[in-house]
Amino acid sequence: MGDNIDKAEIVHKSIFNKNRFIKKLAEMNTPDKYTDMILQDMPEKFGYQIIQNAISKVLSDPSISQEQRSALEEIVWLADSFYDIQFKHDSDITERVIFPISDSESRGIEDARFVRFFDDGNSDKIFGTYTAYNGHVIMPKLISTEDFYSFHVMPLYGEGAKNKNLALFPRKIKGKYAMLSRIDGVNNYLMYSDRATEWNNPILLQQPRYPWEFTQIGNGGSPLWTEEGWLVITHGVGAMRRYCLGAALFDLEDPSKEIGRLDEPLLSPLEVEREGYVPNVVYSCGSIIHNNNLILPFAVSDYSSSYGVVDMVELLDALKKSK
Repeated sequence: MGDNIDKAEIVHKSIFNKNRFIKKLAEMNTPDKYTDMILQDMPEKFGYQIIQNAISKVLSDPSISQEQRSALEEIVWLADSFYDIQFKHDSDITERVIFPISDSESRGIEDARFVRFFDDGNSDKIFGTYTAYNGHVIMPKLISTEDFYSFHVMPLYGEGAKNKNLALFPRKIKGKYAMLSRIDGVNNYLMYSDRATEWNNPILLQQPRYPWEFTQIGNGGSPLWTEEGWLVITHGVGAMRRYCLGAALFDLEDPSKEIGRLDEPLLSPLEVEREGYVPNVVYSCGSIIHNNNLILPFAVSDYSSSYGVVDMVELLDALKKSK
């Protein structure tokens, strides 16, 4: 275990796709009349420095309106949201810390849901979805790595890439990437895509059903493959804003089909766990299955972390017997 923190070298994305860039600006409701002024003469693929120079030239004019200035700053904000980071190869993995880098993350990179993803060729990489927050706007982002030294970071696109709680399935389903989301802040949704960065056509998957989750339901990390189905740890918010963890089971070939769902929480905050920076909460962003046990790490009211161990035979049996 290392004694120091290694801060990564930052490399901004060198080439942008014009159409995807414009599409993301539209999702951000940046006025066309200002984005066109910068982007209409850009080639279909353009470099980071080119767009930075074009915007800096316009921003240097003191006569531009505040609305125009804000729109141009949003273009810079988006361009800065794409980047790579590189850690030194002589650093210990415990020393590598990813800090907020772009303006879109200035107030935090939150709720990262990492998953080991297996592609069709049986090779694998690590994907993570997280929430970038600047104090005003939420931007869902994707981070990927194959070696935990080099990381690629980019925003997610599409009508389904909104709000928080995006969690990628660990493998494709019928040739497509699959993702859980909570685009409306209340319900769980399922999405499919040909690309890991673009998400549209969300399908309603789960709505609050029980008192402990009446306010909202979301996922607690990426789904876990079992022979009986996809195991999804959920979080539910009920009365007095109490966060609990639950569990649900979905069909392997068609995850829109719910096999079972616990009617009582799998884990609730104990009395001694209710006080903290965010009180009355147990929350998880991922878990694993090891030796036929579910290993469930969770945060306690944003002041400490712990983990629980659940027998998988008992859990799957309870889920299959549930309504």
